[in-house]
Amino acid sequence: MAQKPNLLFVLTDDQRADLMSCAGHPILRTPNIDRLAAGGVRFTNNFCATAICCTSRASLFTGLHEKSHRISNFRTPLSPELVQLSYPALLRTAGFKTGFVGKYGVGGDGAPKELFDVSYGNPGLEHVGQSREIGAQAIEFLEGVQATENFCLSVNFRAPHARDADPKQYLYDPEEASLYRDANVPVPLKADAKFFDQMPEFVRNSESRARWQKRFTNPAHYQESVKSYFRLIAGVDVVVGDILKTLERRGLADNTVVVFSSDNGYFLGERGLADKWYLYEESIRTPLIIYDPRLPAKLRGKTRSEMTLNLDVSPTLISLAGLPVPEAVQGRNLMPLVEDRKPAWRKDWFYSHLFPGNPPAVTIPRSEGIRNERYKYLRWVDPNPAVEEVYDLKRDPQELKNLASSPLKATLESRWKQWNTSLERWNSRQKWNDPA
Repeated sequence: MAQKPNLLFVLTDDQRADLMSCAGHPILRTPNIDRLAAGGVRFTNNFCATAICCTSRASLFTGLHEKSHRISNFRTPLSPELVQLSYPALLRTAGFKTGFVGKYGVGGDGAPKELFDVSYGNPGLEHVGQSREIGAQAIEFLEGVQATENFCLSVNFRAPHARDADPKQYLYDPEEASLYRDANVPVPLKADAKFFDQMPEFVRNSESRARWQKRFTNPAHYQESVKSYFRLIAGVDVVVGDILKTLERRGLADNTVVVFSSDNGYFLGERGLADKWYLYEESIRTPLIIYDPRLPAKLRGKTRSEMTLNLDVSPTLISLAGLPVPEAVQGRNLMPLVEDRKPAWRKDWFYSHLFPGNPPAVTIPRSEGIRNERYKYLRWVDPNPAVEEVYDLKRDPQELKNLASSPLKATLESRWKQWNTSLERWNSRQKWNDPA
């Protein structure tokens, strides 16, 4: 694998990990994404370390935790130091032609000029085109690539994110209007009202419940909302197929590595909630597929169960480009896993969601926590004293029984403190942007 590959990073918005047919979904069909999984490696335990778009995207660009890049709102841009640490800047400096299409989502003014040679990107959500428009722009970039140059193209769909201000919420492309009309979407176990009633009061009165009211209030409303959400993902899949065909037609497919993921997961009515934000599995699990056409046949179509993170995307792209990963980066290069090696790997990871909201209009309770291979510790940081939750994911994968009163809590809380101390020490050795 000595030759530098081209790189295509495809990111969806609010697509949880189980919403692909290659992940076993009983209704949704994603044949082109499935094709990537069949020819590459799918990571079955991939997570975002912060479940909100601005912060997760900052982590995707830089390979850093929220507490290190300190982007916890929609206004704060990447600092000059973080721009230089990001994968597009490093690859552009190394001679890659860098392109960006779709939703940028970090800071209010869009992508810094240092990142991309060609950008069709928009800073937020409302001005980003539908999936087919994004696909046309991606193809336009690929048509302009010269045979002698390496490229890194980032394609950031806004789908399947809801249009929060629109009564219809999920505005799919017209071509997908007929999909899933006759399907009956199973209602999740945790959609039962008793699970909502068990949530802390500050979650029951949060933006998650307000958005539930817009999407899932009765059985018919639930069916139409979820099917429309599925149609958005199906539209992305069509465009992924168009992009792959363009790579083949241009003779680029055999040397282009494709990374497919999403910025965070999503509640579809579980616990009586909508959107993401919290350290429950539906919110933090995201798809991750790495398709490397240079892999030998025996390594294709595999899955890996190691815990991987959105922080790992940037160092993986940097490594694929043949560059050294900066020491400051906190994520891990995933290629040893793709190549079926057995590196020592993380046993736990740190979660934070420190978005301040703008009460009373938008209230999103802040939280931190730890997830390891078996247990989870969730700490709601604003109440005094903090409200805590502990789950045994082996015995209780649905996270139904809070074990915060058990002796286990003290061990996990101690590990949470260790992570905080470690990140503070890490930050003290770097120059990061100040908190907003």
